[in-house]
Amino acid sequence: MSVPRWQSVLVLGVGIVALSFAAVLIRLTAAPSLLIAAGRLTVASLVLAPFFWTRLPEFRQELRGRNWGLILLAGGFLAAHFALWIESLNRTSVTSSVVLVAMDPIFVAVLSPLILREKLDWRGWVAVGLGLAGSTVIGLPSFAHGQSLSGNLLALGGAACAGGYLIVGRRVRRHTSLVAYVYVMYTAAGLLLVPAVALAGVRVTAVPATAWLFIVLLGLGPQLLGHTSFNWALRHLTAPAVAMVILLEPVGAALLSWLILHEPPTGLEIAGGAVISAGIYLAFTARPAATPAG
Repeated sequence: MSVPRWQSVLVLGVGIVALSFAAVLIRLTAAPSLLIAAGRLTVASLVLAPFFWTRLPEFRQELRGRNWGLILLAGGFLAAHFALWIESLNRTSVTSSVVLVAMDPIFVAVLSPLILREKLDWRGWVAVGLGLAGSTVIGLPSFAHGQSLSGNLLALGGAACAGGYLIVGRRVRRHTSLVAYVYVMYTAAGLLLVPAVALAGVRVTAVPATAWLFIVLLGLGPQLLGHTSFNWALRHLTAPAVAMVILLEPVGAALLSWLILHEPPTGLEIAGGAVISAGIYLAFTARPAATPAG
């Protein structure tokens, strides 16, 4: 079922605004990265639980067969994405981390033709090249600073996992309602991270009240509004298109980081971001030739 273009733009716009607050909120949260990741997913899952369980009979058909396995796989990718990215924010700047983790369109563009049969025209592939060039420019200073290098590599790992999450989501969302998909996926991702929190020896009782407040805000804003809007869009737009929209997040995050954290972007980060922005424009004007995946 197609939706008006303005509706897709509106939903994705709300998602981008919500997602842009994630990096700043995480930097303000005095808690271990694994706890932040598990906490935001748990909050989103708890909010969605009543909407899922009251409609479980109608969701049963959608959740049969391989859909279960694919949704759990998406949850695994999402859990790994958060674990890697949130830790990267402890090791590199907000701008570098957010721009690099938003490079998932690179992975989506490469995998979509193989898995989803959603091919891009020449603009899409040039966009991929620009994205790689921009991320290289941003990562240049990290070769002289080991801590930044590790943070940037973690962010890129998070981008790869986000790409897998979007690819699986595009495939499953064709046959699954939004609430059924996101509830099971967020819950699965949270359940994967909770044991990791315990194994890491995190003292939950030592986390200050303000940190819990920020975790709740992360769950309600960037997770529930942000990620859910993109998962809604995966039913109506191709995975590369949704992935490229997410690249607008660094723009909002950089502005918020500058205003709230007083952390202005460096010259290289601005240059790299400009190159990536050119890639976004090309990708958005690309014409995907989508055929149904088997």
